[in-house]
Amino acid sequence: MEFKVGDVVSRNSHKNDILFRIAEIEEDVAILKGLDLRLYADSFLTDLKIESEKGDDDRKIIEENLKALNLDRGEYFYLPGRVLHIDGDQDYLERCIKFYHDMNVQAFGIKIKEINISKELPEYLKKYNPDILIITGHDAYYRKTNDMSNVDNYQNTKNFIKAVREARMYEKSHDKLIIIAGACQSNYEELIKAGANFASSPKRINIHALDPAIVATSISLTAKNKEIDLLKIIEKTKYGSDGIGGIITTGTMYVGYPRWT
Repeated sequence: MEFKVGDVVSRNSHKNDILFRIAEIEEDVAILKGLDLRLYADSFLTDLKIESEKGDDDRKIIEENLKALNLDRGEYFYLPGRVLHIDGDQDYLERCIKFYHDMNVQAFGIKIKEINISKELPEYLKKYNPDILIITGHDAYYRKTNDMSNVDNYQNTKNFIKAVREARMYEKSHDKLIIIAGACQSNYEELIKAGANFASSPKRINIHALDPAIVATSISLTAKNKEIDLLKIIEKTKYGSDGIGGIITTGTMYVGYPRWT
């Protein structure tokens, strides 16, 4: 079977459990990018199976999140918290920005390679002065090392930790700047210790492309100084507490009255 860049495929050796898009082909090996999961992999072409493009329906995810808000639009006006989304992947960044737009949350998206985020972050924090900061992209835990506690055994966790610490130099308060950090299989504990409010991944599993945006939007649309429903927010994500965890914090949305036309 002939494969080409852009084909949606799965891997026979992994029981066809995850859908990928072929990003590159180098001789008999394909570089794969998760269709919905923040995941890179490679595979021999002989191990691939062509799939129909049946990834997750973002529209359905948006509708479910809107339905859960239950905001009284009749009498009050709302000023959601502002989001700065730093992402190592342009495709996932664009997908998240569309999600924010559809959820009526103001968000600024910047594509930066994971290794450079900590260096470039201060400039954008000063420029956008966000209420919520997302630091994400790609990561991986090298399971052959059999040592989850060592950050050297992760592709980008150390880079995310540096960026979180840089952000905490800018704003120490967990309520004034809410940080959501990590990607697939990241070291959850060390990201929380570094200063993140939310992080992936408690069970070192893959996370959905929209998971950081779902958490950010939920906090952005929670009334300021009101405690978030931590468990409810985590349950909205693809794999719940296996993929993302965090601390109880407060919302960032101002609520006013009366509403103007």
